[in-house]
Amino acid sequence: MVNPPTNLARLAAVDTARAARMLSEVREATLAGRRARIAPRPVIEQSWGRMLRGGVDPDHDFRSGLLSADEVRRRREESPLRHVLPVLREGLLSVADVAQHIMVVADAEGRVLWREGSPQVLRKADGLGFELGADWREDVVGTNGVGTPAVVRRPVQVFAAEHFVRSHTSWTCTGAPITDPRDGRLIGVVDVSGPLRTMHPATLSWVDSVARLAEARLRELHLDSLERLRAVGAPVLARLDGPALVVDRDGWAAAVTGMPYVRRLSLPKSLAPGRRWLPPLGHCAVEPLAGGWLLRVADEPPPGAVSRIRLDLGGAGRTSVTVSGAAGSWSRELSPRHAELLYVLTEHPGGRGAAALAEDLFGDPSRTVTVRAEMSRVRRYLGDLLQHRPYRFREDAEIEVLLPGNLRDLLPQSVAPAVVARRRAAAGAG
Repeated sequence: MVNPPTNLARLAAVDTARAARMLSEVREATLAGRRARIAPRPVIEQSWGRMLRGGVDPDHDFRSGLLSADEVRRRREESPLRHVLPVLREGLLSVADVAQHIMVVADAEGRVLWREGSPQVLRKADGLGFELGADWREDVVGTNGVGTPAVVRRPVQVFAAEHFVRSHTSWTCTGAPITDPRDGRLIGVVDVSGPLRTMHPATLSWVDSVARLAEARLRELHLDSLERLRAVGAPVLARLDGPALVVDRDGWAAAVTGMPYVRRLSLPKSLAPGRRWLPPLGHCAVEPLAGGWLLRVADEPPPGAVSRIRLDLGGAGRTSVTVSGAAGSWSRELSPRHAELLYVLTEHPGGRGAAALAEDLFGDPSRTVTVRAEMSRVRRYLGDLLQHRPYRFREDAEIEVLLPGNLRDLLPQSVAPAVVARRRAAAGAG
């Protein structure tokens, strides 16, 4: 019987060498499929499981190509993390330098964008490929203090042989995710790393606390920017008749008139002035403002405003919906659940009630509350293109569905009964 996980963080603070040896035994036994004397910590064991299933080689130090200096510069300029570097530096660097650590800041894709701290440790990090522009996603370099926190969305300390790849086992790293406080989207990870002897059990709470301070600073900056935009937009709205609103470049509302308050709109990535169709408002006149947009809701759609909806389910792992028409076009990547919902609706052009959709998705017609909640979220970006009672696409919309070449590959991770039945039918026909 496997013993419960030992508190290796506490042990490492007292005897780093002994803790490292114990972890090495645990790692070797686990990777060989044997029972270890002590169990790895759950967060580490789960990460190792992902690595084994994903085919990461524990004995091969794989390094993907570094980003060019120009690409690192571009990502820095576009990343919201640039606004919180002073917070991260003040909270981490002074202690990290004394403790022979380095501070590393990576974007949501695991690419190292900033790296500061002890020159001696920076040189050691170079030997591990922990360089500017390096890719430290978990599925590329194994369990680590950048990629693993990004996957589990919580702070993680990875010590010695808890690293999946053997060449990293002389290292200790502690990372915490930084999310956008507006919508919870991952924007990056801050990590403190160094040689084994620098490990301390308090590092985890320290790094997490600084990451939370960074998120609080992002929240302050967002509110400040909306206040500035409101000061510009409110006088403009006061002179208008009819529904209109002022939003920032990301669609967050600063001021609204003549309509219920809207917290955020899904804006196209390349919104331009002119007549545009925007969910859930419909057709709007878009005008630029300093720091945002003035959106004036049109009374009626322009002539020939028939919309075309393309549901793309043919990609490897990614699904999307694209809406195009006289007012332009926009696209949105879909969550697995929304891809299932929209696919089922394309299979039933006459419409589908909440109970029927619950049967299609969960095999349980009683789960109507879940279906209605998800459909409400879908309608936030599809607007009146998606109608209800029953749920269906608008009759005058043209629907195109892009399916994989082999229908057995349709939404391969889905367990929705309607999708599973379609895959089985394709397999039987083949």
